[in-house]
Amino acid sequence: MQDKKLGIIPLIALVIGSMIGGGAFNLAGDMALGANAGAVIIGWIITGIGILALGFVFQNLSIQKPELESGIFSYAKEGFGPFLGFSSAWGYWVSAWLGNVAYATLVMSSIGYFIPAFEGGQNIAAILGASVLLWSVHFLVLRGISSATFINTITTICKIIPIFLFILITIFAFNWDKFTFEFWGSESFSWSAISDQVKSTMLVTLWVFIGIEGAVIMSARAKSKSDVGKATIIGLVSVLLIYALITLASMGVMTRDELAGLPNPTMAYVFEAVVGKWGAVFINIGLIISVLGAWLSWTLFASELPFIAAKDKVFPKWLAKENKNHAPVNSLWLTNGLIQVFLITLLFTETAYNFMFSLASSAILIPYMLSAFYQVKLTSKNNTKQLVIGIIASIYTIWLVYAGGIDYLLLTMLLYAPGIILYKRTQKEYGLSRKDTKVEITLMLIFVVLAVFALVGLVSGSVKF
Repeated sequence: MQDKKLGIIPLIALVIGSMIGGGAFNLAGDMALGANAGAVIIGWIITGIGILALGFVFQNLSIQKPELESGIFSYAKEGFGPFLGFSSAWGYWVSAWLGNVAYATLVMSSIGYFIPAFEGGQNIAAILGASVLLWSVHFLVLRGISSATFINTITTICKIIPIFLFILITIFAFNWDKFTFEFWGSESFSWSAISDQVKSTMLVTLWVFIGIEGAVIMSARAKSKSDVGKATIIGLVSVLLIYALITLASMGVMTRDELAGLPNPTMAYVFEAVVGKWGAVFINIGLIISVLGAWLSWTLFASELPFIAAKDKVFPKWLAKENKNHAPVNSLWLTNGLIQVFLITLLFTETAYNFMFSLASSAILIPYMLSAFYQVKLTSKNNTKQLVIGIIASIYTIWLVYAGGIDYLLLTMLLYAPGIILYKRTQKEYGLSRKDTKVEITLMLIFVVLAVFALVGLVSGSVKF
């Protein structure tokens, strides 16, 4: 049975559905943990410019290089060689399934609002519940990509409804005095005083925008290559507007300290403060639908990437196997197996959601950065407009590495360094005799050294999460 090609509507739904997950419902609280309203606005301006530039990078690359159907990692491979191509694929895949671990924590925490046994999202009952959901999604995807994307389109529509209602009502309840209270913090405006606040928003905003490249990842299954770029920009602009309104409207209902002190999901308790108990119930139901939809989207992405990487001789060839419904069966089993293992580890950390989303955000920085760099390399001689866009996106991704901080950079290397072993084995499996360049060898050494520093830091306590 031939799997159906995807039109622009399911592609847009994939982009919006993957971006609007659990993070949207915690956005105001996560931002308030480290920033006041003034810094949040600056953070959104930086994010808006940077993420739009990154979106235009993906749109342009999908048009200029339609033959690179493997999407985000193929840009790194084409521009900078097989090792960075592999590293981009590896980092994106790790980020994708770590994000699903974060979603599992959040959806069970939301269900815990109705069923106290799941409260917190990371006790034994919650882990068992998340495991049931994990394998339910697994077997849904095994039925075929088009079936899963149809359900994703429906869940995307359903998740937008409570978010729109929240934005509409909180705008009417907006209190200017609360919004401007300690607008820059306890001190008057100075860049040195608020730079840390702005930096604290960066991994949060990146987390909620992960998925911008969703249509690119599925480009091999798209009816039209031009739809890939259109879906990326339409989805991105829509989500950017929604996120900014969620954050700023919430800060007009509660002060920063009140928002920072709320349990997950923040949006439910903000809405409850405005309309009463039914508001929290309504938002929690919306969150469950939203996270399940995002979970489905990211299961598609996380299983699709090793599959197409294997077909491109970047990952081991056994990951290129499809079932009769054209679902990437071996890749799916490996991905969800790892998620299951990490779900169990949630029993041993108190900050599972924040740690997992920060690590997922950090891991995806290298694939995003390499895509931006490839845009600069590709357009450096013949298209000034696209060159400027590429430079802006490159500066934004470099800024994100800086804003994330050294601890998360080191932890990310703990994830990247083991990939070197798989890279070498894959090269041998395909009989690729090409020698590594001096630059590639240097990068491998840097990955390993930083991973060792991270391991030593975790043991000594100097590296924290």
